[in-house]
Amino acid sequence: MIESIPYLARKHWMEYRSIYWFSIVLLFMGIIFGAVLVNSLSLPLKNDLYGFVRQFFTQFREGADIAPRHIFMQSLSQHSGYLILMWVLGLSVAGVPFILILLFLKGVVSGFTIGFLVQQMGSDGFFLAFTSILPQNLIIIPAYIIMAVVSISISLSIIKHLFKHSRTSPVPAVIAKSSIIAACLFVSICGAAAIEGYLSPLIIKSVIDWTM
Repeated sequence: MIESIPYLARKHWMEYRSIYWFSIVLLFMGIIFGAVLVNSLSLPLKNDLYGFVRQFFTQFREGADIAPRHIFMQSLSQHSGYLILMWVLGLSVAGVPFILILLFLKGVVSGFTIGFLVQQMGSDGFFLAFTSILPQNLIIIPAYIIMAVVSISISLSIIKHLFKHSRTSPVPAVIAKSSIIAACLFVSICGAAAIEGYLSPLIIKSVIDWTM
């Protein structure tokens, strides 16, 4: 069983590698678009946003009452809800464009956050983004990509079944496999949420004390 896992992962990659590459490119396009979007903001809006960020950092440094468990649950709820939405959209053939849009928006949000911090805080902002945003996203971003591809594969299986008009359908098996993968991704998201809730605040506080 242990030896079959790499084989199944390799088989899955070979079967859907074109969709994986497209999803990766789409996500990075979103990141670039989000970073470029920072430059299109008006100066007053940038100042307002930066003032809000500075206020948050000041409160954070002064020991604002932010419970790690609350951050963990909020992060877990947000990301798991995102993955579930992708999976549900995959069950409907018309949901494929929305899956790609969700993946693109994830890239936009990440790119905008990093771009804004770097533009407003320079090297300190880059270091802050690198240490506080990157760790959990090393898990979250691959999970989003995998879920997007799995969800699209469900839609493709349904489309093939509808056009073939065959009595024997692989759709239930595909849905079952996607459910197992979704469960594994949920476990990984729990790890990412734990990093975001319990580790990132400590890193952010250390970086703020050092840079501000």
